[in-house]
Amino acid sequence: MDNGLVHEESAFINLRRYLPDPKEYGHRWVDIKQLRFAAESVNDRGLLAALIDHEQFQDDYAGGGVLSEGLRHGPYWLRLITPDLYEPISQGKVVQILREWVDPLWDLPAGLEADLQREVFARLASADGIYYLSKLGDEAIHDWGRVHDYFHEFVLIDRSAGRITLIVAADD
Repeated sequence: MDNGLVHEESAFINLRRYLPDPKEYGHRWVDIKQLRFAAESVNDRGLLAALIDHEQFQDDYAGGGVLSEGLRHGPYWLRLITPDLYEPISQGKVVQILREWVDPLWDLPAGLEADLQREVFARLASADGIYYLSKLGDEAIHDWGRVHDYFHEFVLIDRSAGRITLIVAADD
């Protein structure tokens, strides 16, 4: 489906990679998908709708990857996600959520800090619009959606660069 978005690149940060004992920390990771849009694209809600309709959004984030006929998005039924569920959020609040999610008592290893800075925080700094997927409620959780203890989803819109970035910080 041509919805005006073109997938450019993806990045994956596995937090286990940064720990001396990976069993201490579980299975937390950050997935980043960057897509390009035309400069004359519609408003932010229209871009969010295009993202939801894009094949890259059809990811269960539980090892299945992107499925062109996918029914799930993270812990939720894909069909229940709409642009109206995304709430504007400040850059500072995103940083706070992510740092608390990583662990407020854990000093970040330099490598993880550098990777988060490059892949997440630098993109946050250049975004014109930042959105957070609100909790959808129990009725929206799919049949095995509770494999995630945490699921944070942010969408960054950078109009000057013509990019929309989907960031998911979760566990499995």
